[in-house]
Amino acid sequence: MAVEIVYETHATTTDNEAGIATGWLPGRLSDLGCRQARELGERRPGDGFAAVFASDLHRAVQTARTAFPGGRPPIHQDIRLRECNYGDLNGHPLSLIAARRAQHIDEPFPGGQSYRQVATATRAFLHDLATGWDGSRILVIAHSANRWALDHLLTGTPLEELLQAPPTWRPGWHYTLSADWPASIR
Repeated sequence: MAVEIVYETHATTTDNEAGIATGWLPGRLSDLGCRQARELGERRPGDGFAAVFASDLHRAVQTARTAFPGGRPPIHQDIRLRECNYGDLNGHPLSLIAARRAQHIDEPFPGGQSYRQVATATRAFLHDLATGWDGSRILVIAHSANRWALDHLLTGTPLEELLQAPPTWRPGWHYTLSADWPASIR
């Protein structure tokens, strides 16, 4: 069997609109973000999710709770789904983070973490999904670093390649966590 994962980024925040890289700061949805979160719930009302897993950072939790205000499907917060910790650069201009992204694939941001560490946390999350949610359809609401980690871990795309392009948005990415993962990745 397998776990079907639908991944959505958190909705637009006031920091996104201001060009700020929030990192491990909580962040909050802007008016546009609140509308996007409601639209997420409207777009996926009967998608058969067994659960929603969200980063424990406020902006992801706010997105999940706004999209699914009745608690159905159940919402689980998971620290392993946090954005990359930019350390001393949390809350700094996004352009600064983007310019330094490739330098921090393996080397942590000063006072923070590396993108490889995000992938390691995401790997642990996927392991728990594979063992506890086999045969389920799951919605994950998190951040750009987590999507890169999912692409790296589930498709085998090198982080170096993924981090070259700026984060993109679309209404969901789909992944299959196969029963033989991680052996299925070459």
